[in-house]
Amino acid sequence: MAVEFNDHAACAFIARDKGWFAKEGLNVAAFESYTTGTALAAALAREDIQVAYICLVPAIHAYANARVPLKIIAGTHKYGYGLVANPDKIKVVKDLGKSGIRIGCVREGGSADVLLHKVLEKYGLEKDMLLDSVRRMNPPKQVLAIKAGQLDAAFLPEHWATMAETYGFTMLITAKEVWPHMQGSVLVVKDDLLRNDPGLIQRLVKVTQQATDWIIKNPSEAATVVAGQLSVTVHKAFPIQPTESGANLDITPQILFRSMARLEYSPHIDPSTVQETIDYLVHMGTIKRAFNADDIMDLRFIE
Repeated sequence: MAVEFNDHAACAFIARDKGWFAKEGLNVAAFESYTTGTALAAALAREDIQVAYICLVPAIHAYANARVPLKIIAGTHKYGYGLVANPDKIKVVKDLGKSGIRIGCVREGGSADVLLHKVLEKYGLEKDMLLDSVRRMNPPKQVLAIKAGQLDAAFLPEHWATMAETYGFTMLITAKEVWPHMQGSVLVVKDDLLRNDPGLIQRLVKVTQQATDWIIKNPSEAATVVAGQLSVTVHKAFPIQPTESGANLDITPQILFRSMARLEYSPHIDPSTVQETIDYLVHMGTIKRAFNADDIMDLRFIE
């Protein structure tokens, strides 16, 4: 099993902390964390991973570009991305086009990069000029760059976007304002696991629903649990380069509480939102051909 190292995967962290995977007879032999969805998608392509809580965009890329045989079996949340900025330099979105503005974003094709493109289109900004000036780095590196005064704005996933507020940035715009009903992350499994053990998949979805319901009912405690899980995981997941992991960035329950409130956690997923994302990625050119969302989805286990 793999997750992205952020609060998008809150239901997985909660289920792990509560022991609900084990109670359902799910023997999680490995629980790997990846700094970005792109890195997680690469792990799926290498066949390292059978189950993943992953952002929708890299899941689609893995399926369409790397031909990874996977299925989306549930959603986990909507939204979960934001544009944060230094309020002394950027008052409104159009200020991104001012000379000398330093913008951070994940690599091309990542979910935050999709938000970047959406913002550029919605506000009529000069795309080619701005994209040439974007500094590509993973989310914890962006937050460290913000802390060091090296960025003026950043397109980030949560919880990193909310964390940037700790260092004086403001949330200029959220994904919800740019892309209504945007599906943030999903639960995916490899086709062979789904085919060979549908009962296991049913239990996996059940645990995901249980954890999601618990998050909604217990937001403060959920934030504390997820902050604790992330704080423990950071040292295990990225032992080589702590500066890349954000090991010197405090992941507090207060940050997680504010961040998680900006997501809409739910296992339910509308196929039309997946189709919209597929079509937009074709428009961006990050996947070569459109396909039917039903080809990548199997939602029979969601109650």
